[in-house]
Amino acid sequence: MDKIHPMVQSIVVRDGRFIDMGTMADMMLQWGRADTEVIDLQGKTVTPGLIESHVHIGGVAMNFLNVDVTGVQSKKEMLEKIKERASTLRPDEWLIGRGWDENLFTDSTIPTIEELDYVAPHCPLFIQRICCHAALVNSKALEICGYQPSMAVPEGGTVVLDERTGKPNGLLLESASELVKKYIPEKSYSEIKHAVRQAVHFTMEKGLTSAHTNDPTFLNGFYQTYQIYDELINQEKLGLRCNLLIDYMYMKDLWESGMYAGYGNEYLQIGAVKIFADGALGRRTALLSSPYHDDPTRVGDAMMDQATLYSIVHEARKLSMPIAVHTIGDLALENVLNILDQFPAVSYRDRLIHAQVLREDLIPRLVSPNRIVDIQPRFIVGDFPWVQERLGESRIKLSYAWKTLLDAGVICAGGSDAPVEPIDPLLGIHAAVTRKAPGQSHDGWNPSEKLTMDEAVRLFTVGGAYATNEEQFKGTISRGKFADMTVFSKNIFELEHPDELLTTKVEKTIIAGKVVFEKGRDTN
Repeated sequence: MDKIHPMVQSIVVRDGRFIDMGTMADMMLQWGRADTEVIDLQGKTVTPGLIESHVHIGGVAMNFLNVDVTGVQSKKEMLEKIKERASTLRPDEWLIGRGWDENLFTDSTIPTIEELDYVAPHCPLFIQRICCHAALVNSKALEICGYQPSMAVPEGGTVVLDERTGKPNGLLLESASELVKKYIPEKSYSEIKHAVRQAVHFTMEKGLTSAHTNDPTFLNGFYQTYQIYDELINQEKLGLRCNLLIDYMYMKDLWESGMYAGYGNEYLQIGAVKIFADGALGRRTALLSSPYHDDPTRVGDAMMDQATLYSIVHEARKLSMPIAVHTIGDLALENVLNILDQFPAVSYRDRLIHAQVLREDLIPRLVSPNRIVDIQPRFIVGDFPWVQERLGESRIKLSYAWKTLLDAGVICAGGSDAPVEPIDPLLGIHAAVTRKAPGQSHDGWNPSEKLTMDEAVRLFTVGGAYATNEEQFKGTISRGKFADMTVFSKNIFELEHPDELLTTKVEKTIIAGKVVFEKGRDTN
């Protein structure tokens, strides 16, 4: 994917970097010696190492520790999983989980607090939605947090009440979850670290060589997050290159530690300051400039007012830090751009994460060498068709509009937002080129926004490198760059049908010339 050498037969690696490329004959003539290791991939295809631009590895790790209800197809199935787990817990031991998505449920309703109390009567329960912008709790959890109707709810949050009884129905939206979360006992350090180690290996098994991960809220703050990654990446040398996005409430910790954007080495670096500007479309908390099509009383929620957002960006800029802002709705994006435009750029690029709902007037404001849009192609699978009712016909045309962004000259990077969607980049690439779920037979949701295979792969290579200002070191197979590679069982650029991506396997993941994963061999 190098502009000068878009496709080559053979590459040469020394000291963890690419040093030459060309035909097999030429490379063996130039570099073939008795002590040269030659790896014959027998016709398999190599791309630059794939880069995951927006993930929560800590969240993926929690799935190894807690109840995972991702993909359950009904309320009944979800309640059965909860009941099964509850039967293994002691009285008052917390039952934690995540992953439910009512849009997948055949019965279309989420469990009530009474149903949650029935299947888990003896233990407090907290189960987050797939998007992590909503959670279900039972009466035991509300009792432990001392819930009262007069209780102050954190800004941007809602304790949803039963219309009939006026009492909580078990659903907490956005920051209201904090009322309960602070009472959940922390896992031990060794438990968390082991789970993160598993998640890092799992990430590399999917062909990923770099990940931009936002984890302090999953891993109990900035200090523990950095310690875990320092021990796993720098000391245990697991291999995965990690860029750590740090939530804004930990900026003081960052400053006191003497860290900043780019601090670290080629394997572990500090990234941007993470901020939430709005919520999600599933629970109608993404902030829109006009009401939701299926609920004219709602426009969504700003996670903070403009003055607070300005103050956070101002503090980040005093530390010369870039920001990475969750902006799903068009008004959220506009609010962030209005503030960003008041500050000079810093050395590292600012990142607008998701940008799912756009307007024509906002797109030119994203075209900048100092701005990146982090997109998650797999959201197509999780959000359609129900999102069409949320947004309406006119707005949906400029939603999930990745082709429009690329054609306008916006620099885009690809990710999964795992554990919200599967971390597998091949699934993200499939969604980008087909705009539909595996197995669906239509031509794709808004097919004019389909990407070519080349464009889709560039999201997870070149785009990912730009997002962290590392385009001189990774993103293409080029002389002098890190020898990071992903080896596939098929040539993904010459498939007869994009669905062949679904049967394509990652054969090897190579970082700095070292094989960190090989199919059929334990490289842990």
